[in-house]
Amino acid sequence: MIKSDLSRRRVLGSAAAAAVGVSLGLDDRPVSAQHAVRYSAGSAAPTFRVPPNTADCHFHIYDNRFPPAAGGLPAPDASPDDYRALQARLGTTRGVVVQPSLYGTDNRPTLEGIAALGPNFRGIAVVNTSVSDAELKRLHDLGIRGIRFNLAQAGATTLDMLEPLSRRVDALGWHCQINMPGDKIAAAADAFLKIRGTLVFDHLAHCPQPAGIESDTFKLMRRLLDQGNTWVKLTGLYADTKIGPPGYADTVAVARAFAAAAPSRCVWGTDWPHPTESQSNKPDDAVLLDLLPAIVPDEATRTRILVDNPAELYGFPKS
Repeated sequence: MIKSDLSRRRVLGSAAAAAVGVSLGLDDRPVSAQHAVRYSAGSAAPTFRVPPNTADCHFHIYDNRFPPAAGGLPAPDASPDDYRALQARLGTTRGVVVQPSLYGTDNRPTLEGIAALGPNFRGIAVVNTSVSDAELKRLHDLGIRGIRFNLAQAGATTLDMLEPLSRRVDALGWHCQINMPGDKIAAAADAFLKIRGTLVFDHLAHCPQPAGIESDTFKLMRRLLDQGNTWVKLTGLYADTKIGPPGYADTVAVARAFAAAAPSRCVWGTDWPHPTESQSNKPDDAVLLDLLPAIVPDEATRTRILVDNPAELYGFPKS
């Protein structure tokens, strides 16, 4: 995730956000099924019930037994057991563990997380161009199905690594996952347009607000989607919003536009434990999930995004 300006969060009580929340019924969520989860606000169960085999396609495991990469600061543990509590609250059964930037190319926290969570889980690793074919094969056998480029900050990967690594992982049926500020995505259009392997963009491609679907980032993403090799994660509604919770009307509009444009190449996820947000400012995962019917009104399409698309992208068993 890209750290949002905390001033955006001061709109929590704004009339616009409140109006959207009421229209979606977010204030009527059940309070009988209380289920507190670390790194998630609230405890009420979501109103929206996910279909069987729903996959959370973006979350992280943090384990302070492993040292941070150079320049990183230790983070609190966010363990497989903590994540199981989130599953119990939301009703998901499959998931994708995404390697946090904190650990660089030391993928052990993610690999151990996959192993602890079990066969219903896959992972996204971080590697650079020095990775061997043998290591890629080992990672595949351990459940990895893609590699992440967090280009929001200096780190283990750079944009010039994208094309050579894309060619190598494409042979494994993997994809390259991109996390990058929206304006930088637009500026790097030529680099993305020439990739022929599968690309997956995190968090609505960080389309900047308030431009949203009128932004250069969204327009580039439509070109990439039309090429047929690009996917978008309907995640991180809180990352770039100017309106804020409970309705996140601006980023919901972007998510709705992506889902309408490419329903067969969108996936959903939580981004738990919401690493860019302070402990006092974690979003409510049930509220975020309850926005999905507003993003994807058609039930069959929601099931496609929650179940069928993840099965295709990450190799889960077909339902």
